[in-house]
Amino acid sequence: MFKKVPHTYVIIFSLIVLAAVATWFIPGGEYVEQTTVVDGVEQTQMVFQTIDSQPQTWEVFAALVHGFEKGAGIIIFILMIGGAFWIMNDSKAVDVGIFSFLNFVKKLDRYKIIRLLGANNIILILIMLMFSVFGAVFGMSEETIAFMVVLIPLAISMGYDSITGVGIVYLAAHLGFAGAVLNPFTIGIAQGLADLPLFSGFEYRLVCWLIINLVGFSFILWYARKVKKNPKASPVYEEDAYWRKRAATQVEDIDKPTSPAAWWVYGLTTVVLVLFAIKHPETTLKVGGGEGVTWPVMPVMAGLFAITSFLSLRKKVHFFILNLLSFTILFLVIGVMGYEWYITEIAALFLAMGLLSGISMGNDANHITKLFLDGAKDIMSAALVVGLAGGIIVILEEGKIVHTILHALAQSMSDLGNIASVGIMYMIQTLINIVIPSGSAKAALTMPIMAPFSDLIGLSRQATVMAFQFGDGFTNMITPTSPVLIGVLGVAKVPYTKWFKWIAPLIIGLIILGFLLLIPTVVMDLNGF
Repeated sequence: MFKKVPHTYVIIFSLIVLAAVATWFIPGGEYVEQTTVVDGVEQTQMVFQTIDSQPQTWEVFAALVHGFEKGAGIIIFILMIGGAFWIMNDSKAVDVGIFSFLNFVKKLDRYKIIRLLGANNIILILIMLMFSVFGAVFGMSEETIAFMVVLIPLAISMGYDSITGVGIVYLAAHLGFAGAVLNPFTIGIAQGLADLPLFSGFEYRLVCWLIINLVGFSFILWYARKVKKNPKASPVYEEDAYWRKRAATQVEDIDKPTSPAAWWVYGLTTVVLVLFAIKHPETTLKVGGGEGVTWPVMPVMAGLFAITSFLSLRKKVHFFILNLLSFTILFLVIGVMGYEWYITEIAALFLAMGLLSGISMGNDANHITKLFLDGAKDIMSAALVVGLAGGIIVILEEGKIVHTILHALAQSMSDLGNIASVGIMYMIQTLINIVIPSGSAKAALTMPIMAPFSDLIGLSRQATVMAFQFGDGFTNMITPTSPVLIGVLGVAKVPYTKWFKWIAPLIIGLIILGFLLLIPTVVMDLNGF
């Protein structure tokens, strides 16, 4: 008998209720800082103490409100991204770009080596590699939401599906995030709390990153090839009707002369970039939180924008808008690596791109506003899901049981060998990540406990950090408590249940792979370990 799959909202609310039920049976507890003096030196450690639990009842409804408060930043980010890209998409610039790109790909088939490797495979690998590097170097996560509306249409136009589009962006970035070669939000914080040199053990982490990418990329390419051969084999074939309809636009006939407004946008934007370059003649780009390299980035970017935009405007206004999009992405990277930008600045950047795109097409203020509201409305369901998912964490925190669960898991590591101990640490971090998907928050909570504990059992602190790194990374891609995952799936219009079924085999494989990669950290003499 066929059973209807529950709506994502139903699944999330059910998890909130289950979390509330757990607060009635799990004792309350919390970790507190305690300062002791050992040999005349003050040491601060986290000590667990039992407190009264706070069973949750009607609070399940209040948790929905608090979940929206907790995820307000990402919710607003999603709405602004949706509105901005709707304005840009109305110009059909992305469609023109995809059509031109696909024509270019077809021409590559003339070369034997390209035919042998497959032009599409090369393109997918290059895209995945770029996002994986971003994830490994500066912890790209929330930013992937903004790329869904660009690269999913590309994947659809190449004969794939929306899951492939999510895979080459979100999944690739989080494979890099799990590899975390220089990620300041996970490795940087965890090593700092463990009193280890920042980004030490780089060499072995790089090896792990390569292996994780090899497995993840192979899985995505295998699936993409399967869908390419039989599009109806895709679990989201019906949902992708939305994207196929957008991709069906006949962009060959789109021909709009460059309006005077586009030249004004070009001139004004160039002046702003020049002024910014004067104010910031040099920028220090930090790769993963190190000392970084200082370059005249902004003057170079201002000059490149002026030249490329002038050439694209002379060709077609659509290419100018694509140029705006390209430089928006470049400024995103520069902002994150050079000026510590986060979702507020990134949302503002994409909003500016959307407004400039609308003006360049000759649209008036009222029409641009209408387009923005249409985009926000279209993506509203994704924003709502993020708020609902935040309610799960709220219930666990308000019920005072998160630390109790952590303490119980930590106690399970007593009297075990190093391989078993690091394996259990890894599983603990993996389980905790289901309820605390924030890497930095989990590092702040667990590393002050795990690092000293590893000393007691004779385990390398570096191995403990890697157990945290893998435990934090893999389940981010499947847990319904991750606002980024839920946001990405909402934008992509991929039901969570179908995503879960699709990615579960890969996650299981990656979790096993993570344990295997941890074994050398305790049995081999590795640099930094």
